[in-house]
Amino acid sequence: MDHFKTILRHQYDIEAVDVIPQQGGWSALAYKVNSDQHSYFLKVYEKSRASTPKWTALIDKYVPIIQWLSRETRLQGKLPVPLLTRNAAYKHEDDMGIYQLFAYIEGKTIGSQPLNSMQVRQLAEIIAELHLYGEEIPVSTSAIKEDFLIPFAEQFREMLNDDIHRLPDDVNEIVKPFANILATRMNDLEMIAEELRGSEVIMKLCHTDIHNWNLMQSGQELILIDWEGLKLAPVEADLMFLVDQPFLEEFMATYRKTHTNYVVNRRALEFYQIRRRLEDICELLEQLLFDEQEEKDRVETIGHLKGELSKLIGG
Repeated sequence: MDHFKTILRHQYDIEAVDVIPQQGGWSALAYKVNSDQHSYFLKVYEKSRASTPKWTALIDKYVPIIQWLSRETRLQGKLPVPLLTRNAAYKHEDDMGIYQLFAYIEGKTIGSQPLNSMQVRQLAEIIAELHLYGEEIPVSTSAIKEDFLIPFAEQFREMLNDDIHRLPDDVNEIVKPFANILATRMNDLEMIAEELRGSEVIMKLCHTDIHNWNLMQSGQELILIDWEGLKLAPVEADLMFLVDQPFLEEFMATYRKTHTNYVVNRRALEFYQIRRRLEDICELLEQLLFDEQEEKDRVETIGHLKGELSKLIGG
């Protein structure tokens, strides 16, 4: 923890009294930082994780957009904005990792709890507000614009090819029965992507990772966290997370108060549903192949992999 305290002192002018581990997410470790005056949330992307470049490459591009949304729209107070370093940078980086610091949100992650009616309404209001804004905003969105490319496709195929990457035996046993369906899904995805690249689709700002572990209740406010995936994309990049939810109708009733003429783009929805599933499977395989994992973390990753593969059968 001394390493973190040094970073906080030298980069943020904060004298940390405590640095306490919190439950981290898929992409990063998390810590609560207490100083004499305030509490902060420190997010640490370890350079030892294979996924870190993907999650951190666009920090300098997406944070200015988050700042603008927080300042100029009704999303103020609904999304966390990183604090700047003493050099006005959006992050600090060293040999070990990439660091972002936020004001600490006093509240609870929704997590495994179902959303209540008020939370569904607030979530719909957040997403409806976000989807009002596109490339016309006075901050550049070109770096986060959807291009319908599938950057993980080549690596995905390599990981399923014994001649290039030999999967550990226990993992290979789990994946092998799904090899054909995985190949078919990837081919489908590339075909839909080509179709979408050749069409005119309306793009809006999208969070692209809406689930209960990225939602916090703080007092009366619902807050949407973890904006690394911010994209200028068809709104289905967000709505894909809601189509199978029991509260979909309730959500859409509020969403349509803002977007009265919304009609679902079926191909875009299909693209995001397939891509998300394959990307998650690819990341899990990546962790098992390339990350140094403790045994309990490895068991957890294998459990997640089994869960994601089983979902392929239904679509």
